Amino acid sequence: MATYKKRGHKPANKSEAVEQQRSDSTTAEVFSSLDTGASKTEQWVARNQTYILGIIGIIAVGVLGYLGYQSFVQEPREASASNELFFPMQYFQEAQQNEALADSLYTLALNGAEGKYGLLDIIDEYSGTKAANLANYAAGVSYLHLNQYDQAVSYLEDFRSDDAMLGPIGQGAIGDAFLELGQPADALEYYEKAIRQDENDFTTPLYLQKAGVVALELQQFDKALEYFTRIKEDFPDAAQATGVEAFIGMAKKGN
Repeated sequence: MATYKKRGHKPANKSEAVEQQRSDSTTAEVFSSLDTGASKTEQWVARNQTYILGIIGIIAVGVLGYLGYQSFVQEPREASASNELFFPMQYFQEAQQNEALADSLYTLALNGAEGKYGLLDIIDEYSGTKAANLANYAAGVSYLHLNQYDQAVSYLEDFRSDDAMLGPIGQGAIGDAFLELGQPADALEYYEKAIRQDENDFTTPLYLQKAGVVALELQQFDKALEYFTRIKEDFPDAAQATGVEAFIGMAKKGN
């Protein structure tokens, strides 16, 4: 059984004295090693103090610089871009409600008027802002309605959104542009992206129907049947469910 040795314990015999001497020597070596290690660490820190302080300084400057940029550059820039976007978006929204004047209103939205920025100016001047991102969407849709489909694709591809409506609509609008360009395979790809991006009762059945129709055109009958069946089963109250049985019949007949 192990026994606890009190401090200052006198050895009972020569053997115990030798053992204690060894123990004291080992302990001294351990502490000597620790002291040497600590001394080397201190020496290394002393030798590299300028380098270490420099690294810390760079990190601190980077953090402060980022915070300063956000507070004094990016946030005011976002606010300015948002204010500038208000003017062309009025024309854009009016164009969607006034079919007779739509072309001229979309053109005003794109190019601006009365000394005010248009969507294209905001994209150029405020790149990287939320307003410029939304301007890409509005510009792409404007070009789509103006039958300038290459331009529509270009601007819509630069638009990014997690919004349940705008995200799928942006992808679907690219599909519409490719369909007008006579590129149905590309159109189908973007309709499928629109379907995957978010599921809701408005955009999902809309793009399921468009994807199904294009799949029929491409003679991808299994895919067409899948999309039309989803409309029937998952969205029976959607406008696209009306007449979907006929599309299902066409897809089955193609098989």
